[in-house]
Amino acid sequence: MKTKKVKIERGSGNVFADLGCPDAETHLLKAELVTRIDKIIRQRGLKQVEAARLLGLSQPDVSRLLQGSFREYSVERLLRLLTALGRNVEIVIREPRSQRQGRLSIRA
Repeated sequence: MKTKKVKIERGSGNVFADLGCPDAETHLLKAELVTRIDKIIRQRGLKQVEAARLLGLSQPDVSRLLQGSFREYSVERLLRLLTALGRNVEIVIREPRSQRQGRLSIRA
């Protein structure tokens, strides 16, 4: 049996950038926000119908959101969904530690 040589390449930390998606930073931020929303819904043991009522969405919209279809949601709207789930959202702007381009990140 012959083994093929596989080239392994280290990722950048942003799979969307690695795949060449436009606006990769924003897409990663949205994915992280949706992950937080999903985690809160699961921790609270909410059914999608209950979550939809809290979020002001339909159950099918909640289902699509949690399955990763969030391209049409703005960052602001996702932040509002987090506040609807009882979370405080704080935006902090600070000087970078190095001269590199600034970055977006989420910390809980």
